[in-house]
Amino acid sequence: MADRNRTRNRKNRVTAKDVAERAGVGTMTVSRALRAPESVSEKLRGKIDAAVADLGYVPNRLAGGLASSRTRTVPVLVPSLSNAVFPDIVEGISEVLQSRDLQILLGNTHYSATDEEKLVSVYLSWSPDAFILTGVEHTEKTRRMLKAANIPIVEIVDLADNPVDMSVGLSHFGAGHEMGQYLLDQGYRRIAFVGSQMEFDRRSTKRADGLGAALKEAGVEPGPVVSLSRPSTVRAGGESVSALLAETPDVDAVFFANDDLAVGALLACQRRGIDVPGTLGIAGFNGLEFGGEVLPRLTTIHTPRLDIGRRAAEMIVACLDGEEPPDRRVDLSFTLLKRESA
Repeated sequence: MADRNRTRNRKNRVTAKDVAERAGVGTMTVSRALRAPESVSEKLRGKIDAAVADLGYVPNRLAGGLASSRTRTVPVLVPSLSNAVFPDIVEGISEVLQSRDLQILLGNTHYSATDEEKLVSVYLSWSPDAFILTGVEHTEKTRRMLKAANIPIVEIVDLADNPVDMSVGLSHFGAGHEMGQYLLDQGYRRIAFVGSQMEFDRRSTKRADGLGAALKEAGVEPGPVVSLSRPSTVRAGGESVSALLAETPDVDAVFFANDDLAVGALLACQRRGIDVPGTLGIAGFNGLEFGGEVLPRLTTIHTPRLDIGRRAAEMIVACLDGEEPPDRRVDLSFTLLKRESA
């Protein structure tokens, strides 16, 4: 269960003294081992390293009294700076935090749990007031470090069944399921899913799973699930639909993991004279503005990106003010935009 006492109080943060007690050595020995590992024996270093890992301890880079004061910083980790989805979320966060004289520290994880772990360690060492990170799948070390920091933490975009502290987002499985039901209602029966680097983007995988579940419930065999090996772009979407139709010409609809892929596919179909939505239905995800400007307009699922950012920041501010947020797991849901492409 999430800790309901994460406010600006840092007294319960894991310290070098805690590590020393766990390892059975003195605090100075811990400091020396972390500062200059070669200065202690391999056996002693192993005991200290094990204690550090068990407790999720992160050495504090701030000196003396500064370590116990507020830095008025909040790291925000996103998986991509090129994906058009995340600037909206960051804007919502910044809008709320800057009004309270809190500054964000932006980090890019590149959809990598290892990169996320490194960034969490670095940012926690600067004693931030709170932490916001995208997604709910983290390494065990990352979870331990975040819990040990004893600061307000919000996982965003997805919904955590067991959040580190707080969570705000939407059900990606539910979004995929609703899109599947809609496409079935429109008469499509051979429905494929196309995503990008899905081995790293777990939220896309959940949308594909939701689509597949809706099809199976209706007694319809799920179509192919394609994971592109490169980032999500308009060009990638166009090339992917051409390859998909060459391999599985019986596909009559495609649900794309992102709107840029879907728009690229739509434009490629227009160039090839493929009727959309008659011969092929095309649907996207996120509800980006340009999806409503193409013809036919893109059927998609709108995600409340600004609201996710704002709500996450509001939860942080409430905790820093010593208040309990009304809810620690907030589902902001999604909206199916039924347009002409499917």
